[in-house]
Amino acid sequence: MTTDLLATSADTWRDRSVDPPVVPDELRPPGHGSPRERNRALWQRHELRRQRAEDVYAASRNPVRGWPVSGNRAVLAFFGDLIRSRRGSFALMVALNALAAGAALVVPRLLGSLVNRVQAQGAAVEGLDAIALAVVGVVVLQSLLTFGARRTSTHFGQDLLASAREYVVDTILRLPVGRVEGASTGDLVTRVTRDVGTMARSVQWGVPRLLISLMTVLLSVVAMMLNSVVLALPALLVFALCTPAVRTYLRRAPKAYITEGATYSRINTTLTETVEGARTVEALHLSGARVRAGSDDIEVSAQAERYGTTLRNVLFAALNAAFQLPQVVTLVVGAYGYSRGWVDLGQITAAMLYVVALSEPLDAVIGEVDRLQVGAASTSRLLGIAEVPPDREPGDRLPDGVELTATDLRFAYREGHDVLHGVDLHLAVGERLAVVGPSGSGKSTLGRLLAGINRPRTGTARVGGVDLVDLPLEVLRVEVALVTQEHHVFIGSVRDNIVLAREDSTVDDVREALRAVGSLAWVERLPDGLDTLIGSGRFALTPAQAQQVALARLIIADPHTLVLDEATSLIDPRTARTLEGSMNNLLEGRTVVAIAHRLHTAHDADRIAVVIDGRIVELGSHDELLALDGEYADLWHAWTS
Repeated sequence: MTTDLLATSADTWRDRSVDPPVVPDELRPPGHGSPRERNRALWQRHELRRQRAEDVYAASRNPVRGWPVSGNRAVLAFFGDLIRSRRGSFALMVALNALAAGAALVVPRLLGSLVNRVQAQGAAVEGLDAIALAVVGVVVLQSLLTFGARRTSTHFGQDLLASAREYVVDTILRLPVGRVEGASTGDLVTRVTRDVGTMARSVQWGVPRLLISLMTVLLSVVAMMLNSVVLALPALLVFALCTPAVRTYLRRAPKAYITEGATYSRINTTLTETVEGARTVEALHLSGARVRAGSDDIEVSAQAERYGTTLRNVLFAALNAAFQLPQVVTLVVGAYGYSRGWVDLGQITAAMLYVVALSEPLDAVIGEVDRLQVGAASTSRLLGIAEVPPDREPGDRLPDGVELTATDLRFAYREGHDVLHGVDLHLAVGERLAVVGPSGSGKSTLGRLLAGINRPRTGTARVGGVDLVDLPLEVLRVEVALVTQEHHVFIGSVRDNIVLAREDSTVDDVREALRAVGSLAWVERLPDGLDTLIGSGRFALTPAQAQQVALARLIIADPHTLVLDEATSLIDPRTARTLEGSMNNLLEGRTVVAIAHRLHTAHDADRIAVVIDGRIVELGSHDELLALDGEYADLWHAWTS
């Protein structure tokens, strides 16, 4: 059930120093007690951590506000689709690895034959040169096949990784903007950083290596059976003793790793919020509370890590026993079988070599399964993003005109709590409308609906007779564009950043756009002009320069209607005035809805809409509203006094 955030908002600021610890005392090791008591307490803590992981996993299936997590079937289907689309390279990789593994299994049989020949012929043994040459030949062949197999596996893994990354990027870019803003930023950042990296390592190395190791294990078992069933079965039965531990691990590990990922998201969320709200934290003396919140997050994460570590320790303890005992069992059974005449020394030699050699690929299988469990957990978190339903289904109608109209707009971020109440607007082509009002009155929400970002709960926002949210995004963004105080500089050249709006734009188009926003002069003074690399780690632009690049990008896009949501409010007043001057050419001839933070912007508008509590209470020119001596007049006098 969705929590009423308004009803619980006061809880955000209460004193938490008297709260119970985020990690209960039952999860802390006892400071004293006998070894038996401490061991029993260890397993009690492990069981409690398991229950906490189960709860986190269950909550991730259908989160109220956060990002969902996909199930195992979705992960298997995702990797299956990636592999099926590369059947040729996959088949070649399997074939080469099978041949390489098969060549490696020939050597023990040759050495077993050598032992039998020496036993039969004594010191005067013949044919050693032929056997030695055969061994050398097999080793050389195996080396060549292994080289080809590794090369093919690397290419296969890299190709798989590229497609997986493209899928993730494409999925993220399709996310509804409203859902991105409403969910946890830290969770999304964790998924597209840590989880992408973890998935990348699994796809690039884990999948090929697991296939190679499994193939080697299967071929080794076949070779052992062909060598001697008497010697093979006891060893294989001992290897099978680790099956319960492996099954338990495979059943519980995904939930452990998803829980770990959730705690990393929680850490990132707290850290991001603290950094972004640093001034508020300092002003309200909340430093201690934020540090405690970060420490609590780390402590919760440590408990999740301990659960996963215990699962791995139990698994590896069982595996170590299972890998060591077969050698002893094979030797004992071999000695008994030799005394009974069931096997010869060559078979015993080959069996021992196979058992020793089998431990490595089996260990690799378990290691890669562990790697893939971590990768599968990260992949399920990434695929969960794709399960977010779209907020619109584009139609096939195109606008018949450029007039923007709004009728009976109502919108609620939370069910039953409208923030807009029946707003009606009709904008003439080329008109400049300023939207003013106190903070929280619904100005930005109105701007988002007029830009087609959100679908109204009731009513319509249309351009040329077509609902904005029914337009394909590529059509919508050349009809109406939202300009906010947030801007982004992408890694690339100045020209690359500008032509993102229309990739077929010429250099002359770019220069003209820069000239229109008054930035061509400083761009030409850059080290490489339009080809100067900017963005993270490259040439650093000032906030005003970065905003001018964003405005030039808008000119290239050439929308007929602009919604300006306090586009210069985060910039100092002097720079803001410069930028507002740069925007004049951008606004020329376009319909403009300006959500005004500074009222001098409203003064220059054709009409002004005063929004109070989600309603337009006044609408008219600056002079008309001053003469009305109502809400706008009060705002203006407060601004100019």
